[in-house]
Amino acid sequence: MPDTALPHVTDLGDMIAPARTALIVVDVQVDFASKDGLIGRYGTDMSPAENAIDRIEALIAAARRAGATVGFMRVMTRPETDSNALKTWMARKGTPGDAGICRVGGGGEAYYRVQPEPGDIEVEKLVYSSFHGTDFEQKLRARGIDTLVLTGLTTDCCVDSTARDAFHRDFHTFVVSDACASFEPDVHSGALKALASHTSLLVTTDAVVAAWLA
Repeated sequence: MPDTALPHVTDLGDMIAPARTALIVVDVQVDFASKDGLIGRYGTDMSPAENAIDRIEALIAAARRAGATVGFMRVMTRPETDSNALKTWMARKGTPGDAGICRVGGGGEAYYRVQPEPGDIEVEKLVYSSFHGTDFEQKLRARGIDTLVLTGLTTDCCVDSTARDAFHRDFHTFVVSDACASFEPDVHSGALKALASHTSLLVTTDAVVAAWLA
């Protein structure tokens, strides 16, 4: 559900006009969202992710009807692509072994409950931001897109990093508060508060759908 303690824009008008807007679906993958993925196998409650994906599915359908671009971001890793900084950080904080999240060929990298269609943007990435080391910005510019409506997993990590990098690249950023999720409510709310303070406007699924229906 949206965090009603935070400011939301309810009347979007033409701020997310479909011709120049992309709905961005961040890391809705088995390892991040399914009870059978890496995080779920540790006993994590995956209901926040499932609830967010319910709304993401509605947003994808609304974007397609309105003619907005849909973009799917996906972590795709191999042991040889893990950075030294990542491995050292994990070792120093006591994370045992090789987490191996979203390993190519392992199944955890697969999309979960969502699927791109021809004409959608797809981006494969190694780390949190969808812009780091990818051609995401070029794909957006080629379509005349200057506005991003961000959804996905997790609010505090890859959604946050992508929103901040988008802002740094002069994109207008909107974060759909009830179509993102973290695995702790206070972390989700804290990330939304920070984004609302510095880079993004917060919106709800209902507000976005209404704007695209108008």
